[in-house]
Amino acid sequence: MSTETRRAERTGRWPSVALILALACITPSLICAQEARLFVSSRAGDRLTRKRAVRFTQATSAQATFRLDPSVTHQTIVGFGASFLEAGMVCLNSLQPSQQEAVLRALFDPQNGAGFSAMKTVIAGTDFMSGGPWYSYADSPGDVELKSFSIARDLGPNGLVTYIRRARRYGHFILQAPMDYPPDWMLFDVEKNQDVDPRYFDTLARYYLRYLREYEKQGISIDYLSLFNEPGIYTKIPYRKIRDLLKNHVGPLFAREGVLTKLQLSEAPDRSNAYQNYPTVLDDPEARKYVVNLPFHGYRGGPEDSRKIGDLHRRYPDLPLWMTEVCHAYLAGTTETMKLPRYDFEDGDFWGNEILSDLESDVSAWIYWNLILDEKGGPWLVSPIHHNPDPNVEHPVVIVDRRTKRVTYTGLYYYLAHFSRFVRPGSIRIGVTGKRGGVRCVAFHSSDGDVVAQLLNSRSADEQVSVECGGRVLQLVLPAGSITTASWKPGS
Repeated sequence: MSTETRRAERTGRWPSVALILALACITPSLICAQEARLFVSSRAGDRLTRKRAVRFTQATSAQATFRLDPSVTHQTIVGFGASFLEAGMVCLNSLQPSQQEAVLRALFDPQNGAGFSAMKTVIAGTDFMSGGPWYSYADSPGDVELKSFSIARDLGPNGLVTYIRRARRYGHFILQAPMDYPPDWMLFDVEKNQDVDPRYFDTLARYYLRYLREYEKQGISIDYLSLFNEPGIYTKIPYRKIRDLLKNHVGPLFAREGVLTKLQLSEAPDRSNAYQNYPTVLDDPEARKYVVNLPFHGYRGGPEDSRKIGDLHRRYPDLPLWMTEVCHAYLAGTTETMKLPRYDFEDGDFWGNEILSDLESDVSAWIYWNLILDEKGGPWLVSPIHHNPDPNVEHPVVIVDRRTKRVTYTGLYYYLAHFSRFVRPGSIRIGVTGKRGGVRCVAFHSSDGDVVAQLLNSRSADEQVSVECGGRVLQLVLPAGSITTASWKPGS
């Protein structure tokens, strides 16, 4: 691997795209096309509908609603997606085979579906690993040699290996994997003190490694491993111990074994928590050298959240931000009154604004929680000792009614699909100026040379806007309650 490639991989800035952007800055007219392709999803009924192309016109002195500036570059996009969990396979397996394949195609096909490109899987038990009881991969107490280690459950009809393999028939995506809990016997006391006993740090490091190796035997590479999911809520391990586990055990073991999987220090439950706790790990050079990016969850902890995640990123600018979990859920505090799951398209506008706000905060990957659930917002695993209660109703990207066999692609699906299908991995967010209440724009230069603008109209009426790029203007009418993707090739 060349020095340039290593630098690009760590910073997220790839030389080929940077060169394109540099040329565009020198010659602004290069980014102007004759016409732009349009795709719309709207309250009126459009669903990723291709519209008639719109021609650019020469810019006048009139003020444009939004101006794109390719000389201003931000983060490189890793991808968009959701999470593989047993609950999704339980729902999928309730359908006829042809329906199952249609759902997977709609989620992962980059040409005719959403083309999800960044997906989460999990390391054994969590709240929607609901194909059976709570489990880890080595449940035999005191098994420090991991003789009982097995991923057999993941190989079953509802298992994650099965799920991932079936999805990969339709598209390519990276995989990121966190862990709620290690095997219970590695904890001081599963009922009273769920912190990890340091005597088992070496064993836990080998547990992570064994997980990766067993998945590799099944043809599945985990691209990123996150040590703990929401530490302090699930495993009650403080960040000073995560630091020590990372720098003295997991990091060195992975280095000795030539592991290609990259490490994430853990996943904070919200932005403020990440801001408060991540420096404990990152300010130690021996721990930081193993960390490649900063995942956090998108549940809103308060009005200061967005500012704090921005401050964290400015403090560690070489570490890309990832938003790796969020959802509508009563227990997560994201909603109290709305009925879940939501079937209405209008809910997509909420998620479109969440995605756009995170992108404006320099997020490189955006991953929702449940990919597929049923008409009850389940099924969920019940294990109170592991903080998995009953009920635990949540909202997915796709709803499968297991009684009627009806499949519903939610508003979230369509808004997320606009980003995942058209803003492909390697795209770079570029500068956008201008504003209008209830109307927003974010833009990218893709790795294949396209300029892509995503425009949200949250208003209840159609809005006419103009998008200026390199001295030429695109005049658009954005339908009420809609997302519009405009894309063009420079000079086309």
